[in-house]
Amino acid sequence: MTTSWENIVEVLRSEIAEYGGLLGLFEQQQRCLFRRDADTVLQLSAEIELQVRTADEVRRRRERIVAAFAAAHNYPANATLRSLLPFMLIEVRPLIEALMAEVNRLIHRIRRATRHNHLLLTRVVETHQEILRHLRPDAYTKTYTPDGRVCLAGTRPTPALQAAG
Repeated sequence: MTTSWENIVEVLRSEIAEYGGLLGLFEQQQRCLFRRDADTVLQLSAEIELQVRTADEVRRRRERIVAAFAAAHNYPANATLRSLLPFMLIEVRPLIEALMAEVNRLIHRIRRATRHNHLLLTRVVETHQEILRHLRPDAYTKTYTPDGRVCLAGTRPTPALQAAG
């Protein structure tokens, strides 16, 4: 498979589009978390999972194209794209570098959004558990997992509300 720099530009642009879509979904999820829109948060989680798979497929495609470009220039298949820049026209190097920088910037923003949303979701679950503990304190016991995290365990399977009489 012979690859030209045009194929690399095309796949980098596709990767940017997929990462941009993923970032948009994380930002949308964050807005829904602040609005307490649980149904949409759940729906967006499924969309995020699908978008992650799509972005991963595009990333793997880029890696295959770069490996083919490297092989065509007698470089190892695991050569970095940056190390292959000297084999590209001097006029296109700034374009390739800008696309690589944008991919890296988006990945950084996605990681930050992922961590932030994860913290928000964790806090929501903790708050919900705390409310349940206040409503039914005898039904929950705090224990620790083997890795040191706090875990809530139900002490008995009783309904949350019971009819009197």
